[in-house]
Amino acid sequence: MSLSQHATWRALEIGAPRGENRRGGSTMGVSTDLALGALLASVMLLHLLASPYTKVEESFNIQATHDILRYGVPWRNTTLHHYDHVDFPGSVPRTFVGALLLSGLTIPLGAASFVVSNSPWTQTFIRAVLGLINVASIYNIRTAVNTAFGKTAGVWFVLLTASQFHIMYYASRTLPNMFALPLTNLALSNFILVKSVNAKSARGAKRRRLALYVLTLAGVIFRSEVAILLSAETAWLLSRQRAGLLKEVIPAGIAGLALGLATTVSVDTFFWRSDYDLSPVWPEWIGFYYNTVLGKSSEWGTSPYHFYFLNALPRLLLNPMTFLVLIPFTLSSKATQRIGFDILTPHLLFIAAYSLLPHKEWRFIIYSIPAFTVVASASAGWIWTRKAKSRVYSLLALALVGSTITSFIASMGLLYISSLNYAGGNALASLHTLAPGSNATVQRDGIRVYLGNFALQTGVTHFQETQPTWLYDKTEYEENTLLDPLFWPDYDWAVVEHPERVIGSWEPMDSVAGYAGLALRDDSGRIRPHVRTETKLWVLRRQATTAEGYET
Repeated sequence: MSLSQHATWRALEIGAPRGENRRGGSTMGVSTDLALGALLASVMLLHLLASPYTKVEESFNIQATHDILRYGVPWRNTTLHHYDHVDFPGSVPRTFVGALLLSGLTIPLGAASFVVSNSPWTQTFIRAVLGLINVASIYNIRTAVNTAFGKTAGVWFVLLTASQFHIMYYASRTLPNMFALPLTNLALSNFILVKSVNAKSARGAKRRRLALYVLTLAGVIFRSEVAILLSAETAWLLSRQRAGLLKEVIPAGIAGLALGLATTVSVDTFFWRSDYDLSPVWPEWIGFYYNTVLGKSSEWGTSPYHFYFLNALPRLLLNPMTFLVLIPFTLSSKATQRIGFDILTPHLLFIAAYSLLPHKEWRFIIYSIPAFTVVASASAGWIWTRKAKSRVYSLLALALVGSTITSFIASMGLLYISSLNYAGGNALASLHTLAPGSNATVQRDGIRVYLGNFALQTGVTHFQETQPTWLYDKTEYEENTLLDPLFWPDYDWAVVEHPERVIGSWEPMDSVAGYAGLALRDDSGRIRPHVRTETKLWVLRRQATTAEGYET
């Protein structure tokens, strides 16, 4: 059965208007397609612009991208020493593949002088490129949903996704998971087509191989947990007799493993080299061994087995109708349950297996959220096309619209709250406004700025270091060093969490507030739900005296 024949059959089976899936006869034409793509891109960019700074989890890739753009590929060790990871390597190495790809895509898309300049807007531009790649991968899933469940379902897939906070907010953030997400989304779109059309066709076999291939790449290069998802998908395909072990699974796995290893080992051995160590570097294997085999990830906290199912999934999906009504509806309807189970089961197996590890974070299962949304969109399309046929469907359609609008509103509220978590980026921007370069000390070429640990964790990156003659000190000093009175005279400005611990005569120039929780009552005791903020960082200027040679 061809895709066009299948589309007509699916439209009849799920009750969608027959012309909905015809090329050229669509009731929702090119303008609708463009509008849906623009919606996803606009929501992502809104999240990016409302919260342009980064946190410590994103720091490696954003700093690595900066260094590649600023200093170029370090063919010589004399260039490599400028790179951030040389001074701040972290507990385990991370791959440079994502940063190399992102910087390579960024330069052709923007004016070279703009891209390589140190500017917060350069960072925003770079994040926008990553975000648009993720948006494109999400939109690609929508085209597969159109084939599997009809265009109405495709519309609802976009609306449900756009109203999910985490997907939209983190799509542009340089977490390793967000570099893996386009590949896992590409695999998902191919699996949807394989599971909804004739699985025995040559095109179906090609799609299966491509899906398994890109999942292998994602696991080898970016995130090792994708290997669990790959195993779950492979086991499900084999159990359903949808894939050949010798003709599809093994060739795809070998090709993905070979290319993935060749890419990451060559790139990362090059970037992580030193004068005394040229041994091969495979970051994801090192990270897997350190965090899983040695159990070091548990030092960051542990969660119960049910965390992903009862806590993370509801938060990630956000719309309660998604997991309380839509997904159960899809899995119970004869017209959609087979495809729904085929799409969802591997992801349920992935989450169930990954839940065995004690350390859990929502971002480890972000790859499954599009699959859950796809299954939910199937019944959303079913309900919407029948809203005029019965009171029950009419009420469900009304609830669907209401819950989606509510999710959009909730997502905007979460965006506002999250934007308050980047005190470091805001503090350094304030410092640049308050301290023009002419205020540098007489004895030094430029201003020296001390940046405390909390500032570094909440938004300070090299892209914020806009003054080329200034020295921005990011070193994490021992407590004894900070208590030495002779330490502080070396600095003109300080961005710190505890100003009372800064020794010497310092003048508070600004304070930066951050998120401090939700409150139901105001200070007077009246019921008034609001977001609480409190001072997180202080911008201090060392008071100048003529005896020390400073301007008065």
